[in-house]
Amino acid sequence: MNDDNPIEDKPVMPMTIGDFVAHARRRIREIPAEELDNLLEDNEAVLVVDVREPAEFARGHIPGAILIPRGTLEGAACPTSPHRAEPLCSAHGRLVVVYCESGARSALAADTLQQMGFADVRNLAGGCVLWEAEGLPLVPDS
Repeated sequence: MNDDNPIEDKPVMPMTIGDFVAHARRRIREIPAEELDNLLEDNEAVLVVDVREPAEFARGHIPGAILIPRGTLEGAACPTSPHRAEPLCSAHGRLVVVYCESGARSALAADTLQQMGFADVRNLAGGCVLWEAEGLPLVPDS
């Protein structure tokens, strides 16, 4: 062992996806489906970002949502990236709500956007599963 590196002396327990999501959920805020539905009446008030994959988005998404898959989020959110998505890059001062199927991927996305300097990011509690369970609409791609 190297005495100059105390980290080597400690056993490291690998993290699971559940651990990552739990850590993210402690740092983010969530928004209930009903509250988001009310905010959607004023589409200037909120930017809704679906972080699922394109096939999931095509099957049905929240009306007005934009698709930015979780795997491309950092590039899409960075104004200097050639992969930036202008609606997201220009939303640093707006409410941004992210969602996925269950709320796990979007919890990670919300945490990432906060770390990137977005002022007001929320994760849709329960994702599409809860959105649909509450009878709220999903629209398919046409």
